[in-house]
Amino acid sequence: MTDAAALPGQPRGGVISGQATPRAHCVLAPNPSPMTLDGTNTWIVAEPDSGLAVVIDPGPLDENHLRAVVDDAERSGHRVALTLLTHGHPDHADGAARFAELTGSPVRALDPALRLGDEGLGAGDVITTGGLELRVVPTPGHTADSLCFHLPADQAVLTGDTILGRGTTVVAHPDGRLGDYLDSLRRLRSLTVDDGVSTVLPGHGPVLNDAQGAVEFYLAHRAHRLAQVETAVEAGHRSAAEVVAHVYADVDRSLWPAAELSVRAQLEYLGEHGLI
Repeated sequence: MTDAAALPGQPRGGVISGQATPRAHCVLAPNPSPMTLDGTNTWIVAEPDSGLAVVIDPGPLDENHLRAVVDDAERSGHRVALTLLTHGHPDHADGAARFAELTGSPVRALDPALRLGDEGLGAGDVITTGGLELRVVPTPGHTADSLCFHLPADQAVLTGDTILGRGTTVVAHPDGRLGDYLDSLRRLRSLTVDDGVSTVLPGHGPVLNDAQGAVEFYLAHRAHRLAQVETAVEAGHRSAAEVVAHVYADVDRSLWPAAELSVRAQLEYLGEHGLI
């Protein structure tokens, strides 16, 4: 087993659920799978001395989980005043409407179809609830509507599926685009360099204690995969399925459908840049 401290981003050991930073508390949804890892991380974020909290990604439509999130917030003295979505995939967003019923909180998202209330989310927005400050960071790529949330008081960023606590994420073609994703990773790298962000609070998997290391690993991984796909095409593997079988031969076949989405995004990117 590899020492966690040596892994990119330095994954934090121990139980994923619980207090991760002074302002961020994780409630793990009971939906583990090869794609969701241990399950979806639902984040309760609040100023310690405030009576109001923000919940990020209520998760799947699981009544016990949604009620557990409300209970955890109330036990710490917080009322959920606002719900935010990093993106619209079901494991993050399907429970949002029911969660809004339980809490009376509006739901804000980039995609208008996911909003419950009058306000959406966009680049440059700053959310202030109960004295908490969250800055909206547009990070398309995994999906077109992907967002991250910068929590400056804890030098942390909540990344949804843009950066995971373990492994790497899928560029979900055709909605997700590789060029956008690479730009988003560079945007996150700027947060680590210019704004002192040191902690990644991901949508799946453990907290990462080295945000810059995680971003650099993701950028290097994408460059490596892109080179592998280019080489595979040059060797005569033309379809996405053929490229997956060649490049991802050592990966569990249950993950090949997801890998094919990323390969389609890579093939599109290479074609757009005249590389194949």
